[in-house]
Amino acid sequence: MADIFDSENDPMKIISLSGQMLLATPNMLDLHFKDSVVLLCHHDEEGSMGLIINRPQRISIHDVLADVGIAVNPDAFKGLPEYRICSYEGGPMDAFRGFVLHDSWYVYDSTMQVSDDIHLSTSRDVLEHIAEGTGPEHFMLVLGYAGWGAGQLEQELLENSWIVCGVNQQLLFHTEPESRWAQAARSMGIDKAHLSTQAGHA
Repeated sequence: MADIFDSENDPMKIISLSGQMLLATPNMLDLHFKDSVVLLCHHDEEGSMGLIINRPQRISIHDVLADVGIAVNPDAFKGLPEYRICSYEGGPMDAFRGFVLHDSWYVYDSTMQVSDDIHLSTSRDVLEHIAEGTGPEHFMLVLGYAGWGAGQLEQELLENSWIVCGVNQQLLFHTEPESRWAQAARSMGIDKAHLSTQAGHA
């Protein structure tokens, strides 16, 4: 488990995990997060916000764009695999709120940096550019999000409900969603079959 407290300088100060991923362990009892991979977009003493990135939905990007009145260039998504043109269930909160994760070459009206090479945009202009085929090369549309109040995520980490690991574009944009948990865990030398619900605290 990651050390989220700055014990050397201030034992009560939280080290931000923004831009990291959370992998749900067998200790995770909340069914909303069972087997989930969450990209943490924001994390500090006041709370956390993240997006589940391994739950594709039947709602396609075409459907979402049509719902908000944006016309689609017929060639915009040509050649992309199915998992690149579907939307994702981002979490149990505000299921109709949309987020676009994308590579870092584009900045829109409402964009925040999640990691060195991943950004998050929530404004209409990113959807318009994606529909035209002039937007980011790599993107993911997420509906809904996961949120934690102050201290809530830290408690779940202490209970070994999550494994913390890094994120990269290969996993986010070029790995099929059903393989993302295993691939992320493998990068840390972890096999899910060997995890126990009785894991000790680090």
